[in-house]
Amino acid sequence: MRLSAKTKYGVRAVFDIAYHSQDEPGVAIQAKDVALREQIPLRYLEQIFQDLRRAGILESKRGPRGGYLLKRRPEDLSLAEIVAVLQGPLRELFALREDGADETSPASHGVTSALWDDLSSVLTNWFDNVSVADLVEKGNILGLSKASAAPMYFI
Repeated sequence: MRLSAKTKYGVRAVFDIAYHSQDEPGVAIQAKDVALREQIPLRYLEQIFQDLRRAGILESKRGPRGGYLLKRRPEDLSLAEIVAVLQGPLRELFALREDGADETSPASHGVTSALWDDLSSVLTNWFDNVSVADLVEKGNILGLSKASAAPMYFI
């Protein structure tokens, strides 16, 4: 199983939004701040955010105080949903079946195919049972900084 960079960035970005908005729910987080904190190229992050917005995971606000926020509570959003949007159905990550298997395939095909299906089920359940709130809690336990991405100077 190999998650794409898009998926890894997307999970980090959703975590960042949830983590930095936990004290002020409803406050939009700007993409540029997420990009700086998470070291994700801004243009790529904006594409990821559009996918997540279309899927109903994020909401966008326009204007000077605009940005992105979670459309649902972190407790109600699983990693499985984010991965499915950015990478496709989780079951497809484990498409380990030997293509072209038929009645002339080795007898072991049925055994190994069932093994990969079992592994897929275990990992799918794991992704389903980890919420964005769980990630935020780990961030709080680790004491991650909630400082803004960059200081703003006015003249």
